Amino acid sequence: MMSVSEVRGGLAPGTVVAGVLRVWTDARRVERVAYAVGGLLLLSGVFHLGVFAVDGGPWEGPVSWRKAVTFGLSFGLTLITIAWVASYVPLRDRTRGIVLGVFTADCVAEVALITTQAWRRVPSHFNMETPLDTTISRLLAVGGGILIATLVTLAIASFRENPEVAPSMRLAVRVGFVALMLALASGAAMIARGVMEVQTGHQQLAYHVAGALKPAHAVTMHAILVLPALAWALALTGLPETRRTRVVAIASWAYAAAAGVVIAVSVVNFATA
Repeated sequence: MMSVSEVRGGLAPGTVVAGVLRVWTDARRVERVAYAVGGLLLLSGVFHLGVFAVDGGPWEGPVSWRKAVTFGLSFGLTLITIAWVASYVPLRDRTRGIVLGVFTADCVAEVALITTQAWRRVPSHFNMETPLDTTISRLLAVGGGILIATLVTLAIASFRENPEVAPSMRLAVRVGFVALMLALASGAAMIARGVMEVQTGHQQLAYHVAGALKPAHAVTMHAILVLPALAWALALTGLPETRRTRVVAIASWAYAAAAGVVIAVSVVNFATA
C-alpha cells in the first residue's frame, strides 16, 4: 500500500535533477511527444529572437519579430506545461491521447501561422487585407476555439476524484485550471473586441484595445505552471503532505489576490480604450 508521499504529486525527497528526469521517464508516449514538440517551439522562439537581433526593426506593434518570438516561447512553454499537468488529471488513455494530440497539433499550427505572417511582414491577427491574410486570421480563430475546447476538457476532468494524486498537487492543478479559464475568457474578449473594431473600419484601434487585456491574460495564464511546480518542488523537500497542501493553499490565495489587482486594472483599461 502506497503512502501519501509515494502517490503522484508526492515524490520522495531527492534532487531537482532526479525529479525532472523522473517526469520524463514516467511520462506516457503522448506526453513525451508533447514535451519534444514544445521544446522545438521554444527553439523557434529563440531562433526568431536571433533573427530580430540581426534584422532589427520595431519590437512593439502588430508587425514585428516579437510575435514569432513570444508566441514560439509561450506556446512551447504552455504545451510542455499542459502535457505535464495533464498527467495528474484522471483520463482514459484514449481520451488523453486525443486531447493532448489535438492540443499539440494546434499549438504547432498557431505558431506556424503567426510565424508565417511575421516573415511576410504583415499582422497575424485582425488582418483582412488580402484573401491569404483573411484565411490565416480565420484559421487562427479556429485554432483558438480548438485550444479552448481541449483546455476546458482537461479543466473539467481535473475536478474528478483521483486518489492516486497527492492533495497538494490536486489543489494546485485545479486552481491553475480555474485561472487558465480566466485567461481563455480574456483572450476571447480581446479577439471579440478586435474583430468588432476591424469590422467597423478601425483596424489600428483593434490592436490597441486588445492589448489592454494582455496583462490579465498573462497573469492568469501562468498559474497552471507556477502552482503545480510549487507543489512538485514541495514534494521534493519531504515535508508532510498536510503542510504541503497548506502552503499550496496560501500560495493560491496570494496568486489570486495579485491576479485580481491586475485583472481589475486591465478591465478598466479595456473598457475605456
